[in-house]
Amino acid sequence: MAETYRQTADRVLAMLQRADGNDPSRGHLTMNNWEWPTGVALYGIYKTYQQSGDKSILDYLTGWYDDMLSRPEKPHRNVNTVAPVLTLTCLYDETKNEKYLPEIESWLGWVLNEMPRTEYGGLQHCTVWNKHYQQLWCDTLFMVCLFLAKAGTVLNRPELTEEAEYQFLIHIRYLQNKVNGLFYHGWTFDRRHNFAEAFWARGNAWFTAAAIELYDITKRDNAAMRMIRTAWTDQVLALWKYQRVNGLYTTLIDVEETYCETSATAAIAYGVLKGIRLGWLPQEPYQQMGALSARAVLDQIDETGAVQGVSGGTGMGHNLQHYKDIIVTPTAYGQGLTFLMLTELMIRDTRPD
Repeated sequence: MAETYRQTADRVLAMLQRADGNDPSRGHLTMNNWEWPTGVALYGIYKTYQQSGDKSILDYLTGWYDDMLSRPEKPHRNVNTVAPVLTLTCLYDETKNEKYLPEIESWLGWVLNEMPRTEYGGLQHCTVWNKHYQQLWCDTLFMVCLFLAKAGTVLNRPELTEEAEYQFLIHIRYLQNKVNGLFYHGWTFDRRHNFAEAFWARGNAWFTAAAIELYDITKRDNAAMRMIRTAWTDQVLALWKYQRVNGLYTTLIDVEETYCETSATAAIAYGVLKGIRLGWLPQEPYQQMGALSARAVLDQIDETGAVQGVSGGTGMGHNLQHYKDIIVTPTAYGQGLTFLMLTELMIRDTRPD
């Protein structure tokens, strides 16, 4: 089955390479920019390379960064544009190409010394359009904190890993519902509330995937990681309860009449299956849960390699209708999160049944 998953990954990648952004995703289905959808896709592509060993994938990644880093116009620095630096750090670790190091160090300097902070030192979810004053979003954990953790490991700078752990802990404190274990999309220190109190699927999935990835990157089992694992376990139990019979998750996890969403389901399947493999979860009932979601995601990949059923870019909602109205269209991050899920299936080399 591993070969079948590799072939599927090749099809998903080929579609992404053909995409030009001229589609309903509003620029989220293209690899021709330095942005968060691209960053998520790049990391999924890199993880695919790690499993397949296909040098053409490595060549594609190094070529992409060579092109982007040679462009005279540099990206605006915000939470979302940090995302591509995670894979750049992975490539530095893989190739030891010294030209990557100054770029990595430059972005680290910005995150640590210039990126806006909330009360208690949280990473404020500042974007190109809005500084989102005093706001924490689930998305930040994947977009920024995995980069900090990877850089801390690769550069032997434990203070970076500790900062990543702290950011996970403060996001858990203000975003996780202590009754049901699910995560709200965001929190504002300015107004002291969780906006629409939405249990948005992809927001939850960012945590599901990022927490187990943090552990895999750092291999740490300290007090902070044990707290992160506890929060993650509570969340996964809630996700098990809310999984639909078709294996997918609705875009608002606890609102059954909202549409089923593929990118969140892919990231959740990845996190759950990887959690089983790394010893964070028992086999049952979670093997069945992860396999059901994986099979549902595979069914959403069309003959062109496009991952269907993906919600478009989603800003913070002040009411639940906001999430219900988001467009559904293939995106680079939908392709990327599907790559992550496929890599875990390749490792397991088992049919998702």
